[in-house]
Amino acid sequence: MAKKLFVGGLSFDSREDSLRDAFSKAGTVDSAIIIMDKMTGRSKGFGFVEMANDDEAQKAIEMWNGKELDGRTVTVNEARPMEPRPARSFDRGGRDGGRDRGFGGGGRRERSW
Repeated sequence: MAKKLFVGGLSFDSREDSLRDAFSKAGTVDSAIIIMDKMTGRSKGFGFVEMANDDEAQKAIEMWNGKELDGRTVTVNEARPMEPRPARSFDRGGRDGGRDRGFGGGGRRERSW
């Protein structure tokens, strides 16, 4: 059964093919992906490698965890499922439902002059 590994601390210049090549030294790589920022198109500095079986995954962890890859020391461990995160709320919690109606943030204020 395939085992997914988390690879953190990647160089922003790392590419998926170099990640695949590096991990193929430990065994068969089913997939290698680097997570990219949607807005900038730049690497977020981490990715995932899926190894063909548990033994090869363990070998890859031992081979690469704490070692240098593309000029950076990487962290490699077994990937965990993403934990559910609370839904984002864009309401700022004000009386007006989060809309800023204060013309500069002050709203209605008594002037003391």
